[in-house]
Order: sequence, then C-alpha cells, then structure tokens
Amino acid sequence: MTFTSGIVDSIIWKPLTRYADVRGWLVEMFRTDELPQGFTPQMGYVSLTAPGVVRGPHEHVGQSDCFCFIGPADFELILWDMRVGSPTHGTIQRERVGASKPMMVIVPPRVVHAYRNIGAENGLVYNYPDTLYKGLGRKDQVDEIRHELDPDSIYKV
Repeated sequence: MTFTSGIVDSIIWKPLTRYADVRGWLVEMFRTDELPQGFTPQMGYVSLTAPGVVRGPHEHVGQSDCFCFIGPADFELILWDMRVGSPTHGTIQRERVGASKPMMVIVPPRVVHAYRNIGAENGLVYNYPDTLYKGLGRKDQVDEIRHELDPDSIYKV
C-alpha cells in the first residue's frame, strides 16, 4: 500500500498550555469537561523514551489512546489511517509535538501510530487510554497489533 501525506481524520489535537512561575511549571493534560463525548480514560501511565528511539508502529482494534507530549524532548508523531471507510484512509500524517509544541492527541482505533524522540535528552510521554491494559485484572488478550516486530511492515518510520 502507498500512503498519501495529509491530515488524518478524527484525530483530536489540543494544544497544551504550560503555566510557569518561579517554582517551575504545571500543565493540565486533560479535563473531563474538555474531552470528546464518549471518550473516558480508564488508566494512565508515563513512559520514558531515549533520544533517537522509536516506539511503534502499532495499532489497537478497540482502544483509543490519549497521548500528552509535554517535554522535555520533542517527538515526531506518525499516524497511518487504516480505517476502512474513513475519508482519509491511506493517509500518513507526521507532526512535531513535545517541548516546543505541547500537545494532547487522541488516536482512535485502527490508526497505526508511532513516535520518535527527536530531542537530545530523554523524553516523557503520558498516555490515558480508554481501556485497561489486558482488561480487568489483566486477564484478557492485549489489544495491540505490533507492526514494529514485522520486518516486512508497510509502516516505515
């Protein structure tokens, strides 16, 4: 499959504001009164990614991810729209997010996603998915298709 560069439909982008003073800074990553109707985060986690490292590409069958990129590094976020029937099916979108452009991004199911730390220092990424990892009590299958493990993957970072 060949991808066309463009804007992927149904991705929610919300610029994040950093409130700074002499003590440091604070960022509201999300507020339930500002999330789209029907999106309810079920858990939260933070991951550290070293400079130059890529996480993904992978996708979910039923899960949406709510990523918050704040810093201290910048990331390149890459999205591939594989949703049959989507007006942007076959579109790839690349965006810089993180320290220079704090952003909350909600990625719906079947949008393949990856991010690369393009900064010179470790970067933190916060995620608030709308399903529990492995379900209640971690008893279900993981809702994740990991394309990064496929040497013949069409998803090139």
